[in-house]
Amino acid sequence: MTKARGIKPLSSQRQVTSNQTSLGRQNIFCSQCASQVPPARMPLVLWCLLFVSASPLPGGTTQPSTPPPCSTHGAFQLPGFQAAGDLMIGGIFPLHYRVELPITNYTSAPPKAQCHGFDPRAFRWAQSLRLAVEQINQNQEFLPNHTLGYKIFDSCATPITALRAALSSLNGPGEENSPLCTGTGRLLALVGESGSSQSIVLSRTLQPFRIPMISYFSTCSCLSNRKEFPTFFRVVPNDDYQVKALARLLQQFGWRWIGVVLEDHDYGRFALQGLRREIQGTDVCLAYSEMIPKDYRRERVLQILEVMQTSSARVVVVFSGEGELYPFLREFEKQKIPGLQWVASEAWVSAKVLAEAFPFLDGTVGFAVREGKVPGLGEFVRKVNPETYPSNPLVRELWGELYGCDPFPSLPPSTTPLPLCTGKEVLLEEQSAYMDFSGPRVSYNVYKAVYAIAHSLHSLLSCQPDAGPFLNQSCALSSNIDPWQLQHYLQEVSFNASGEEVNFDLKGDSIPSYDLMNWQRNPDGNPRFVKVGLFDGTKDSGKELVIQEEAIVWAGHQSQAVVSVCSSSCAPGSRKAVRHGEPLCCFDCVPCDSGKISNQTDSIECTVCPEDFWSNDDGTRCIPKTVEFLSHDAMGLSLTVIAVAGACLTIAVLGVFLHNRNTPIVRINNSELSYFILISLTLCFLCALVFVGEPTTWSCMLRHTAFSITFSLCISCILGKTLVVLAAFTSTRPGNNIMRWLGPRQQRVIIFSCTLVQVIICTAWLTDAPPFPSRNSQHQSSKIILECSVGSSLAFWCVLGYISLLACLCFVLAFLARKLPGNFNEAKFITFSMLIFCAVWVSFIPAYVSSPGKYADAVETFAILASSYGLLFCLFAPKCFIILLRPEQNTKQHLMGKK
Repeated sequence: MTKARGIKPLSSQRQVTSNQTSLGRQNIFCSQCASQVPPARMPLVLWCLLFVSASPLPGGTTQPSTPPPCSTHGAFQLPGFQAAGDLMIGGIFPLHYRVELPITNYTSAPPKAQCHGFDPRAFRWAQSLRLAVEQINQNQEFLPNHTLGYKIFDSCATPITALRAALSSLNGPGEENSPLCTGTGRLLALVGESGSSQSIVLSRTLQPFRIPMISYFSTCSCLSNRKEFPTFFRVVPNDDYQVKALARLLQQFGWRWIGVVLEDHDYGRFALQGLRREIQGTDVCLAYSEMIPKDYRRERVLQILEVMQTSSARVVVVFSGEGELYPFLREFEKQKIPGLQWVASEAWVSAKVLAEAFPFLDGTVGFAVREGKVPGLGEFVRKVNPETYPSNPLVRELWGELYGCDPFPSLPPSTTPLPLCTGKEVLLEEQSAYMDFSGPRVSYNVYKAVYAIAHSLHSLLSCQPDAGPFLNQSCALSSNIDPWQLQHYLQEVSFNASGEEVNFDLKGDSIPSYDLMNWQRNPDGNPRFVKVGLFDGTKDSGKELVIQEEAIVWAGHQSQAVVSVCSSSCAPGSRKAVRHGEPLCCFDCVPCDSGKISNQTDSIECTVCPEDFWSNDDGTRCIPKTVEFLSHDAMGLSLTVIAVAGACLTIAVLGVFLHNRNTPIVRINNSELSYFILISLTLCFLCALVFVGEPTTWSCMLRHTAFSITFSLCISCILGKTLVVLAAFTSTRPGNNIMRWLGPRQQRVIIFSCTLVQVIICTAWLTDAPPFPSRNSQHQSSKIILECSVGSSLAFWCVLGYISLLACLCFVLAFLARKLPGNFNEAKFITFSMLIFCAVWVSFIPAYVSSPGKYADAVETFAILASSYGLLFCLFAPKCFIILLRPEQNTKQHLMGKK
């Protein structure tokens, strides 16, 4: 939906826009029309009434204030640029890009609207139509016995003026001086227009007459609606494909945060709507979308520039024609906003004048319609000069644009007088867009449009009787061709131009194909447009866009594309968390939780690792969980050495006692109990070894049961010794014969009974719910803890409770006997040993519960070793001291406290 606009700034006067109407100003009527035209010709009268006062001839000639004759086409048709023929087509081009509407007070005849701002590029497009018609007429095999004629009109780049031009084209020739609008012209097809807003108006105007039109530069996707525009064709892809190509381009370079600037016309609005649709569901978001006002207002433009400057988006996509964009860019240049990458729509991507006027646009990328070859165009346009077309107002304006001079002094002076010149100046290729033939695109589209009509007419005229496509297999009459008959052949036309297959789909659209262009500069400073890629809409999804990135020169001569993101990409190991109330492209990067990973950039979610796996430190992959147990590492070996040392030390004490079994200190308090205590302590030390190593079914059952039984045996022996000590010192009282109830046999019964209770508890435990090895991954998710589950928590705490009961009973009895006479009262040492034992196991409970993994086993092992060492040293260290270091005190008298 390209805008073929000029690039001069819009004036401050009122401009004609797409939503304005000039019906109120067209108040000059043809006085003869209403009464002399029969009812059947009333539609023509309406055209006459509306458009008899159309805009003046190009060049600024004025009309008399008296009512003009009923002529319409003369006001728009280009003098000298028309050709008669029996097959007539029309052409409408935006030869001017600005219209000034005078202010009217309705007290006198309204003056004519004036077209200003000559566009040499559009003038070259018109020459392409003329060239194509001449080539077709010179080809003897093409349209034999028929001549193709044309009428070219100026739309002045506005819908209202384009409408007048369309209605003018419907009138027949030779009626410039007729007082009555009679005799419609035989217009078969129309080539036009460049702007989509103009093409919408033209298509709706021509639709009642069933006249097909082919646009060479209107890309609005709305024009593909066959219900609204059944006679519309175009040789340029519609904007659905352009915005699709732009969306692919944005994704290709990782531009996820973009701004959009658009013109206030159907072109800009539909293009923005299409772009939003294409980027929906992708990672591209709009930071802003601003519309350039139809009537240029600096205040509004400054507001747009402020948005662009404050936004973090570094990429700006512009949907606009040259005319609207030029003053905007001029103000942008004053503000000096750095670091922007411009993405051009096909409406201005090949606008050389913009590239010359604004060097900051270097590095711009955008899609242009495919270029092609127009044979003979260069030589043909060079013939358009003051000598070939003397006194032609359009040639006068062309020379004014190219050389800044007036070659026709005989004509009335223009509004802005120019110096005179000969008109023999040589046209050079470097002079403006008019002589730019480096890669004709729009001119090539005009050329294709004319040839599409010619090929369709040729097929129509070549129809064989009784083999035609119309009713009863009839053919169209060559002397009276209806436009709707031509449309049938247009829909099916297919031919080759510059190696490109030209045809139309059911919607009237052509093959979607674009060249990706990059704005660069030659060493001499002149701009050039370099093709760096291709978008082919006919290919499979994902393969349409091909880019030669090494050939691109980026904005600011950077070696890499600018980065334009609202938030930087989330690295593997993190996920995107969208910010509340902001677009999806604005997010925070949140590290994956433990046990979850993301191995891709910009992951939406983190994936949970399998049960036996855990995330690595970076959160990028799942690794097998660490299997943890109290192994033979530094901690396990230390506990093992301590346990073995304790067992060896206990055995050594037992050996000392056995060697000195006949001495008083060994015999004084039942040496048999001492032997039992030492043996049980040895077993206690050895029980600690079962806690080191990988848990198995047998080791789990043996750990707690062996530990509980051996400790119960040890405490039972100490309990028996405590009772003996207490009984021995109290039996000396008269009448007290308690010792006969605590003889060796009774002591064995006490030890056996107390131990048997623990054995019964352990047997019930092993029978009902024995301990078993388990893999605990709940306590520490990153590890698999191999541990022995107690099976029955009740049984486990019953075992410990029973040992605690025995220890407390020993402590109480020993505490009662602590002050009994004698130099070696064991009750003192038993009291202290039980105090240590209880302190160790009371501390064990919170430490065991709070210790994770293998440390729980280490705590239990340490408690066993600490309590065993406490019993060993408290009970036997004093005796060994006397036996080994103070043998003189190892006498009965000393032990009895007698001197």
